[in-house]
Amino acid sequence: MKYLYLVLILGFSFNVIAQENLDLSYYLPQDISYNPEITTPQEVLGYIPGEWHVTHDLLVAYMRTLASESPRISIENRGTTFEGRPLLLMLITSEANQKNLETIRKNHVSLTEANSENLKTEEMPIVVYQGFSIHGNEPSGSNAALLAAYYLAAGQGKKIDKLLENTVILFDPSLNPDGLQRFAYWANTNKSKNLNPDPQDREFSEVWPGGRTNHYWFDMNRDWLPVQLPESRARIATFHKWQPNILTDHHEMGSNSSFFFQPGIPSRTHPLTPQMNQDLTKEIGTYHAKALDKIGSLYYTQEDYDDFYYGKGSTFPDINGSIGILFEQASSRGHVQETDNGLLTFPFTIRNQFTAALSTLEAAGSMITKILDYQRSFYKNSRNTMGKDAYVFGSEKDKNKAYHLAEILKRQQVEIYEIKEDFELNGKNFKKGSGYIVPKNQRQHRVVEAMFEKRTSFTDSLFYDVSAWSFPLAFDLKFDNSVPLKYAGEKIDSLQKPSINTITKSEYAYLMEWHDYYSPKALNLILEKGLRAQVGMKSFEANSKKYDYGTILIPVQNQKMNTTEIFNFLKEVSEKSNVSITGVSTGLTKGINLGSNYFRSLEPQKVAIIVGDGITPYDAGEIWHLFDQRYDMKITKLDTRNFGRTDLSKYTDIILPNSWGTALEKKDTEKIKDWVKDGGTLIGYKNAAKWFNTNEFMKLEFLENKVKAKDISFEERNDFRGAQGIGGAIFEATQDRSHPVNFGYSDNKIALFRDTTIFIKADSTSFNNPLKYTEKPLLSGYISKPNLDLLANTVPFKQVGMGKGNVILFTDNTNFRGFWYGTNKLLMNAIFFGDEM
Repeated sequence: MKYLYLVLILGFSFNVIAQENLDLSYYLPQDISYNPEITTPQEVLGYIPGEWHVTHDLLVAYMRTLASESPRISIENRGTTFEGRPLLLMLITSEANQKNLETIRKNHVSLTEANSENLKTEEMPIVVYQGFSIHGNEPSGSNAALLAAYYLAAGQGKKIDKLLENTVILFDPSLNPDGLQRFAYWANTNKSKNLNPDPQDREFSEVWPGGRTNHYWFDMNRDWLPVQLPESRARIATFHKWQPNILTDHHEMGSNSSFFFQPGIPSRTHPLTPQMNQDLTKEIGTYHAKALDKIGSLYYTQEDYDDFYYGKGSTFPDINGSIGILFEQASSRGHVQETDNGLLTFPFTIRNQFTAALSTLEAAGSMITKILDYQRSFYKNSRNTMGKDAYVFGSEKDKNKAYHLAEILKRQQVEIYEIKEDFELNGKNFKKGSGYIVPKNQRQHRVVEAMFEKRTSFTDSLFYDVSAWSFPLAFDLKFDNSVPLKYAGEKIDSLQKPSINTITKSEYAYLMEWHDYYSPKALNLILEKGLRAQVGMKSFEANSKKYDYGTILIPVQNQKMNTTEIFNFLKEVSEKSNVSITGVSTGLTKGINLGSNYFRSLEPQKVAIIVGDGITPYDAGEIWHLFDQRYDMKITKLDTRNFGRTDLSKYTDIILPNSWGTALEKKDTEKIKDWVKDGGTLIGYKNAAKWFNTNEFMKLEFLENKVKAKDISFEERNDFRGAQGIGGAIFEATQDRSHPVNFGYSDNKIALFRDTTIFIKADSTSFNNPLKYTEKPLLSGYISKPNLDLLANTVPFKQVGMGKGNVILFTDNTNFRGFWYGTNKLLMNAIFFGDEM
């Protein structure tokens, strides 16, 4: 035993000494020479990569240094993150190619277009997009980028010359600058002089929310298709500008793993991905295996992950004629850590990522013609399967929501058209000026098919990510997938925001419909200004126009502003929020009158959200982003660590996002309960249901999946259990539109995203179930038969009164990944109209 302990100590000492005496030779291949005139990483950083975690500012400084020194490198600043950090792209190729980049780009993109048969792929360079560390706390990728950039800038010899002559590299050294900076700070400030590999050390347990996410705590590796974030928009623009043949995405996984490269599990590949894509991915994998064998690193492939959801970096390319490749390196999470595979050092993780980056380029160089021919054939086959009709989507009542879906399509280079004239199809009305036509006869039709599809049958029951993401359902829009092209009007080259009606001055009152996506933004501006506003609890008709539940009334008299000031302010509100506001001259309306008691007074809302340990950062960040970026509403983030010292009386509403474990102590629970009884509105999501029930905020009756494993082997047990989860699917619910939670919706059914198995029995009193899953609720995605049976006729929403206040529960995420526009208003209704429920 003493001998074993001595061996471990000696092994640890050797690894630590090796790390502390790092040299570039640990990383760099020695079969080439390096130009001494090119600055090495340590000359800018002050240390060899791997000794410390690189901060984004130093990473940028080094990349700019290389671009200034090497004629092989040009550099672009494509914008900034939410925190103002540059989104750099380096274009790396031979000096001769640098002088001819635009011609190379145009010729390359021509492969995706019709009449590309005459292009000689054997004479064209291949384009490779290399992206590093989209998860900020998976830093070995961006640290390896330092070495890869140096290798490509300083390397000398025929091998390098050939690589650069035959390849254009779109080099993205940090896909997540804000997250990388946050994690580097954590790892570096907790590093000891005497490196400590104990996994329980603080170095390996970063504080909430961690560095994985961007500024608003989004997982950006799920945003390649929705493109809601500035980092995503920059890289998607680059992707479509260049149409790269290979895109690599460098990640990290659990510390006790080894190294993974794609392809993933074959049965979990999306059906729209061609088999040749997977065959080429597998062939490229042989180059990774050879390179990792050479340095003695363990790895595996085809046993994990998948190629299903097209919103990930490694899968998005697959629907765009490219090849996406995921790398997953076991994470040291700091500088050195004990693992099942021995001491895992940060330099070791960097070397593996660097090795995979080079093996990708080697594979690309060896397979140029084969991969370029595949890209051409992908689009040729795509053209052969194009339909002759079109998709249509829109909303007469909410043009802004339809506009934002069109905006996403334009970012994905999808051609869209105006609706030429009003028409009815399959019982749905589509109006000119309130929707869009998307022809299937276009280059990107496979992307549109992937975005719009509703799929309910699968070859596998397990998914690494969501199994459904249908955008028309996510946006709650009228939609049809087979419309004659005769209804297509002018092609939209430059997308413009929907026009709004010009506000007319009134001496009596103004009305604002609640249907528009940005109505909450407008209402918040009105209430914050101190204007009195009321919400209509019933529908009515004014000036021959029908106004639905939830219409906002702003009287002119008895306000703090005079008539002209009110008009000018509301005109400004209308323009800022792009929402129509209408002046009326009489309160004598059909239905309820404008002086009716069915108009209820509204108060400015002071909203807080509980964040910190125990709270899911993604869910909390989506809400923060919704308030801050979409609605320009202030929201106070209350950390669980300081909750006991917080004065809750300042807030009208508190949101409790999804949580794991116990986020709040017993005394905090009682504090919230007293606050609710005094008139506050508490809004909980997902797992808050169990917390509400346990702590007697509301009584809930849960239904549970009690399916038993029969004829399931030990080997199959994890698959059996996994199949009983809901990784992310879309379900149909009925809406009672007279209930305030549903104000602003024009249909009696809604599509809800769900990734939980929280099933709540409906109330015996029907009007207490304003949202209720239908008898056959599945619209798109995977759910097991036992879970589907349980879900039918359950409720995703509950509300109860407590003292003077309210407790509101959503079992599902109404703000999923920032692109589920269709259900954002459910939360805003709870905020503004909670007291009327």
